[in-house]
Amino acid sequence: MAERPTLLIVIASTRPTRVGLPIAEWFEARARAHGGFEVEVADLAVLDLPLMNEPKHPRRREYEHGHTKEWSARVEAADAFVFVHPEYNHGMTAPLKNALDYLSHEWAYKPLGLVSYGSVSGGTRAAQMIKQVAVYLKLFTVAEAVSIPFVSRQIGDDGRFEPTEIAEKAAPAMLDELVRLEAALRPLRAG
Repeated sequence: MAERPTLLIVIASTRPTRVGLPIAEWFEARARAHGGFEVEVADLAVLDLPLMNEPKHPRRREYEHGHTKEWSARVEAADAFVFVHPEYNHGMTAPLKNALDYLSHEWAYKPLGLVSYGSVSGGTRAAQMIKQVAVYLKLFTVAEAVSIPFVSRQIGDDGRFEPTEIAEKAAPAMLDELVRLEAALRPLRAG
């Protein structure tokens, strides 16, 4: 059997009181159960990239800092991504934008799924902002997504995420599409 592609789940919130971590834990379990990918997680709170401090443009891939080299290697090794992200002021989080901006080639020709959360909009306005940046980086965002409105109602007293039936159905649909698109884009990454 051929080796499974690698899915990197990126947790985009770094707030100490964030709900992104329990949502990412839920999604990670769904991704592992799905079986289409080897699954890894990158938590931007743990990664703690400083505000862009590389002196050369990322297109050159001449990184000077260890944190950038490590981030580059993780993103390069991934075949697909899922960003678990909130919406801050109708946009993506600063740590996510910073993590995207550190790199260029490493993102190219890979599929992206979005697990968004927030209040009434479920983080969908941030998802639209992410898609604008993804296009430039040659990331291919799948139409299937997991949008979680009124997220605070879905966090239990124990701090765990308690998904709705809609989220439970959306997760495998998105993973199925990520598998299909990853296979279709693979020849572009090899070339």
